[in-house]
Amino acid sequence: MTKEKNESQRICVSSNGEISRLLEIMKRLRDPKDGCPWDIEQTYETIAPYTIEEAYEVSDAIDQGNWHELEGELGDLLLQVIYFTQIGSEDGHFSFESVVKNVSDKMIRRHPHVFGDKKQYKSSDQQIRDWEKIKEQERSKNTPSKTLDGIAGNLPALTYATKLQKRAARVGFDWPDISGVTDKISEEIDELNEARNELSLDAQEEEYGDLMFVMVNFARHLKIDPEKALRGANKKFKKRFEQVEKELTLIGKTPNQSDLSEMDNLWNIVKQKENNR
Repeated sequence: MTKEKNESQRICVSSNGEISRLLEIMKRLRDPKDGCPWDIEQTYETIAPYTIEEAYEVSDAIDQGNWHELEGELGDLLLQVIYFTQIGSEDGHFSFESVVKNVSDKMIRRHPHVFGDKKQYKSSDQQIRDWEKIKEQERSKNTPSKTLDGIAGNLPALTYATKLQKRAARVGFDWPDISGVTDKISEEIDELNEARNELSLDAQEEEYGDLMFVMVNFARHLKIDPEKALRGANKKFKKRFEQVEKELTLIGKTPNQSDLSEMDNLWNIVKQKENNR
């Protein structure tokens, strides 16, 4: 084994938590000669789905308040960054160091009230507004941009809709108050019902999408995160339905052996117990 490989091995098997160890491990995994065949085959495109999955697992650990699990999930998410920067380094596009420099410079640039000569107190809301202004200035320096440029198109649909609407609202394309939104909701429901009775499935899907888009606008006017709200509703439904299953088990039944009337009655009982707590 060469001196260079000995040093690489020493770094990889050490027990420290320095980033240099993880960088070296990924470099070894991607080594065309002695690396792992699976890791060598990976590309930006094949790793991207894992990155999205790991981000959701981080969010799930936070929702559960499982801090030990969160530690592990954060490591898995960090590994995705290491993966991309190793591939980027091999391709000559960027490196881990250049990525870290880029984001560090950006944090300094976007927080002049903290790192600038004239420090000042800002509320969180003011900082958000200023952050968006600085981002807009950065975008306009690179290339003349359209209002909706720079929003990642593969975001979850509810999040993407929210960002589109917020961006449009910044240039005045928005209802002045929530009454306009509620009127639009009624209009879209009527159009969906009409499509359901008279039009094709594709047309129904389009009208349903319009309704969902307006509901996102409704949430935005209420200052509610629709993605978070729907996740909460999903979690509540899962918890209640599992309790209904438990109640059925107590009387020797499964959901398949029950019917809607019985399960709906148990659902209301479970709901009432929650409200009485």
